[in-house]
Amino acid sequence: MSNYIDSVITYLRIPVIASSGLAALVSGLLYFKQNEIIYPRNVPPGARTDVPRPPQFGITDFTELMLPTPDGESLSAFLIRPANRQYARNITILMFHGNAGNIGHRLPIAKLLSDDIGCNVLMLQYRGYGLSTGTPNEKGLNVDAQTGFDYIRQSAELRDTKVVVYGQSLGGAVGISIVSRNQKEGAIGGIVLENTFTSIRKMIPSAFPPARYLAPLCHQVWPSDELLPTIENIPILFLSGLRDEIVPPSHMKTLYDVCRSQPKVWREFPQGSHNDTVAEPGYFNYIDEFLDEHVCSKK
Repeated sequence: MSNYIDSVITYLRIPVIASSGLAALVSGLLYFKQNEIIYPRNVPPGARTDVPRPPQFGITDFTELMLPTPDGESLSAFLIRPANRQYARNITILMFHGNAGNIGHRLPIAKLLSDDIGCNVLMLQYRGYGLSTGTPNEKGLNVDAQTGFDYIRQSAELRDTKVVVYGQSLGGAVGISIVSRNQKEGAIGGIVLENTFTSIRKMIPSAFPPARYLAPLCHQVWPSDELLPTIENIPILFLSGLRDEIVPPSHMKTLYDVCRSQPKVWREFPQGSHNDTVAEPGYFNYIDEFLDEHVCSKK
């Protein structure tokens, strides 16, 4: 497992450097160029064209997909299956990534979720990221998330599995939004949130101090603290890195506090930074326990 964790760190430390540098941008850029700031899809260099593939990480049972969206875009995705089908769980993890890089950079995470924890993993690449077409924005990413969820529900291979939505940072906001709209479908078995913000507007004062007075003008909102309380009867796991230098850890605590769904489980990592929390000891054990205790046992 240590080799996979090393790979995770190698790929994910590059986006955090870019994210940290964004704090120095002037206020005007936030308003006029906020989509480029919030969705740095070209970071690291080559992220739009150089997408690592599953075989580079020893993943052999996978399918590469291009999923059409209702508004005419095509989304690149990987469906990763457990190496040992005999011990696989009846779960498909719908995985939403953070705001930089591409799905190939998260393949070591998917390998652990599939091979060690025994789940199918659908890695969805937002519009404008990697090999997906289009330009990212809040409305479009919500369409993308629905496209991924609908694919699972309509797939003969996956439709009878429980869907667990897993989101890191921006991906957590995407996950909260999709669950809030589909919770009555009965297919969602749980949510895993890592280092997610309450809303973009509320994160601006800490992430972009020069632009704090322009926060009300931010049109990319992602109001997770408003949507999360509308979710009921779905188990939720909160994974918080207490040294997160991008999203203040207080945002995760606020989300936990406003969450009304039960059961809700809090796990924190004292040394976890924004993109390294996934490499902290116990991270995947907590997910394994959560699935075992609250998802697999749920009827």
